[in-house]
Amino acid sequence: MSRPVVPYLHTAQYYETDCMGIIHHSNYIRWMEEARIDFLRQFGLSYATLEADGLLSPIFEVRCQYRRMVKFEDVVAIEVGIVKYTGVKLILSYRMTNRSSGELCAEGESTSCFVNSEGKLISLKKEYPDLHRLFEELVPVQ
Repeated sequence: MSRPVVPYLHTAQYYETDCMGIIHHSNYIRWMEEARIDFLRQFGLSYATLEADGLLSPIFEVRCQYRRMVKFEDVVAIEVGIVKYTGVKLILSYRMTNRSSGELCAEGESTSCFVNSEGKLISLKKEYPDLHRLFEELVPVQ
């Protein structure tokens, strides 16, 4: 299924900088999480609604490779895509580029699972079949 996904835009804030005047590395991980929530929203999946329905998707692994510095007031476009989906685990990719220059700033991946409100691991295929089908449709053909 081909659905256009709009990159998430983040304007680098002054408080995100460090003593060298560049964005501190920890903020890229926060931006990935913002982009993940926006990605889900673009498919009609409000994270707040999912939580209210008893479905949580905690991150248990994250990776980020830094390529170019981001400075205060730079606008970063974050493209999100699905790398792998198993019904229990979801791996997303992130590509962060400077919107003005087009330069690649960072790349990363996050891995999350699906749990119920008690924290028990669940299979979307069994518990949320409509959501399972949506994620299956979004997985790129290998």
